[in-house]
Parts: sequence; C-alpha cells; structure tokens
Amino acid sequence: MDEKIVKWLFDILLAGSEIQDFLEQYKIESAIDYSQNLILKKAIERNLEIIGEAVNRIVRRDNAFLDTLPESRSIIGLRNIIIHAYDGISDEMIWSVVIQHLPVLLKQVDQILEN
Repeated sequence: MDEKIVKWLFDILLAGSEIQDFLEQYKIESAIDYSQNLILKKAIERNLEIIGEAVNRIVRRDNAFLDTLPESRSIIGLRNIIIHAYDGISDEMIWSVVIQHLPVLLKQVDQILEN
C-alpha cells in the first residue's frame, strides 16, 4: 500500500482515538453533556475535520477506497459541512456520528492496515 495512504490511515486512527479519549476523560455520556462543553465540541469537530481530510486525500490518491471505505463520501461531506457550513452543524448530529459511526470507521481502518 502507498506510504502516504498508510500515513493518512494512521491519522484517522489517531484523530478517532483522541475523540474517544476526550469523551472518556470528560465523562461525556450524552448529547446534552457534549453540548455543554464548548472546548470539547471544538476539539472533536477539529478531529472530525482531520478524519474527513485524510479520507479525502486517500480517495483522491486511490479512487478504489470508495469501495474499501463505503462511507467515504459521507465522511468527506461531514468535513465540508464542519468547515464550510459550520452554522448547519447540530450537536446531535456530531454526537450521532461520534457514537454510532466513528467506532465502525476505526474498526474498518484497523482491518485495512492489518491487510
């Protein structure tokens, strides 16, 4: 696998792990808890931007990753929303992504790196 793609995959793992660590460290257990911590929200959004940019770079370098990571377009779309349409982000949307989709993505990336 291309070295740059491997680096970007590790960037995804690092950013995702940081998000999970933040939630654990600050004992965030609900969307309400999340919405009440401005610094945490900004840190999580920044890490989601990094994940989205890494996926974007991977897909640009190797279009086959659209099949390898089926949610690639959604991940890139979330990055674009956070960066360009920041006023359209809801705490509930980010919370849903972090709780439901991030763990799945991190498992997929682990599997890709193992192969």
